[in-house]
Amino acid sequence: MKKLKSIMHRIGRIPALKYIVVTLIAVVLIGFVDENSIWHHIRNRQRINELQNEIADYTYRYQRDERQVRQLESDPKAIEKIARERYFMKTDDEDIFILTVDQKPTSVTSDETVE
Repeated sequence: MKKLKSIMHRIGRIPALKYIVVTLIAVVLIGFVDENSIWHHIRNRQRINELQNEIADYTYRYQRDERQVRQLESDPKAIEKIARERYFMKTDDEDIFILTVDQKPTSVTSDETVE
């Protein structure tokens, strides 16, 4: 307690030091601690940029889907194309072969007859 009083007494003697200490405390509070601090503003701006990118992505998807819906409403061949590509539907006289690139296990065995 005596040390704190002696420090306060020393600060009180130097007139400019009081203002410097108060200014530093204010800068720390405004810059880092406060709800409206500079740090929060920087984080909020980053979040706004992320959300604007998401909005642009969703807008693009919406426009693409709108074009596809208009195409489906006007062209019966488009419905057939989507049914074939996405849902693997076929006519009665067709066979569908689905080709995928599957990777074989990389383990090496000494027996050549086992795959």
